[in-house]
Order: sequence, then C-alpha cells, then structure tokens
Amino acid sequence: MKPTGIYGVMAEFNTPDELVTAAHKAYAEGYRKMDAYSPFPIEALDEAIGIPKTILPWLVFFGGLFGGMAGYGLEYWTQVIHFPLIIGGKPLHSWPNFIPVWFETTVLGASLTAVIGMLGLNGLPLPYHPVFNIDRFLDHAQKDKFFLVIESKDPKFKLDSSKQFLSNLQAQGVWEVPN
Repeated sequence: MKPTGIYGVMAEFNTPDELVTAAHKAYAEGYRKMDAYSPFPIEALDEAIGIPKTILPWLVFFGGLFGGMAGYGLEYWTQVIHFPLIIGGKPLHSWPNFIPVWFETTVLGASLTAVIGMLGLNGLPLPYHPVFNIDRFLDHAQKDKFFLVIESKDPKFKLDSSKQFLSNLQAQGVWEVPN
C-alpha cells in the first residue's frame, strides 16, 4: 500500500562517486522509478539509474528530412508548376538554384524538431516539482551536494524500507518528499 501525499524519499550525498554508487545499489536492489540531482553533469549517472537512450536524434533526423523535402517541394511547385518563368535560358527545374532554400529548410526543420522534441521528452516546462519542498535541496542542489530520489510510484517502494535502504547507503540525510 502506497502512502498518500508522498512523492518519494530523498537522500543527500557529498560526492558524485557516492551518488553513482548509491544509484547503482538502488538499481541492483530493484528500484526503477528514481531520479538523481547534481550541480553538474555526471556521465555514469544515466546508466546507474537506468535511463534509456533517447529517441531525440531520430526525431531531429526526420524533422530535418521533412523540412528539406518541404522546402525543395515548395521551390519545385513555385518555380516549375505554379509560376514557371524561363530566365536566361535555364530549365524550369534548375536544381542547383534550389540548394540554398533546401539547405535552410532542412536546418530549420531539424532545429525546430530538436527544441520541441527536447521540451516534450523532458516534460518541460515544469514550474513546480515536489523536490522543491525540501529546503536542504533548494539550498545545496545547485552548489555542492548530490541527491537521489526514489519515487513512490516505484513498485518496490515502501516508505519505511526505502528510507532504511537509503540510510544504509551512507547518505548524509534522508527525507520524505511530500507531494
């Protein structure tokens, strides 16, 4: 039975190595719904908490492909089908003239897809998060401390045993995170 009004349990660590070790142990223990917070990126942390590879590169590729095809198609339609003009004896479909627009619409499609995809996949904008309820987190998360949160949505989560588990990982402090 899950406690109501509890987002999860948070533990504080002093070094990035302690955080990565704790995340590996929590993952090995069977916890899957967890998150880690650090003042700087830690490369090994994604693997430690089980974050899957992102599909964003594929989204950007297909966004760029769509943008390039749309730009080339627009030029072809305007120059060849809708309003054909023979200028300087060139053929109507003079593809070298289409390259700048094709390139720019490819870049535009890829960059718009990257920004919108990143926001969507990260669940942003997120003006409020339950971890903001912990004063220690607000004071130190961006400066000098490292935090691991096991969420109550995790099937293995039980408030008392999860708190005890995080305490056994040599955490500097363990807190319940209210919703």
